[in-house]
Amino acid sequence: MRTVGAYEANTTLSRLLEAVEAGETISITRHGREVAKLVPAREQPLHSEVVTALRAARTGVRRSGTSLRRLIEAGRR
Repeated sequence: MRTVGAYEANTTLSRLLEAVEAGETISITRHGREVAKLVPAREQPLHSEVVTALRAARTGVRRSGTSLRRLIEAGRR
């Protein structure tokens, strides 16, 4: 992990972003104290992929005969 000062980060931001895109993590310091990190962004799954994964995860899950209303009422006690 590379460490740069706040002034250097401000003046060389485009180069730092290129390094982060390549997978590097960069720590930004102010007066020798770490104040921020530049890390590569994760790819976010598409909404439809998330919905499909949730549906697959709940396949076969049953409430064992208890109604949703009873569960809600039990939680209020």
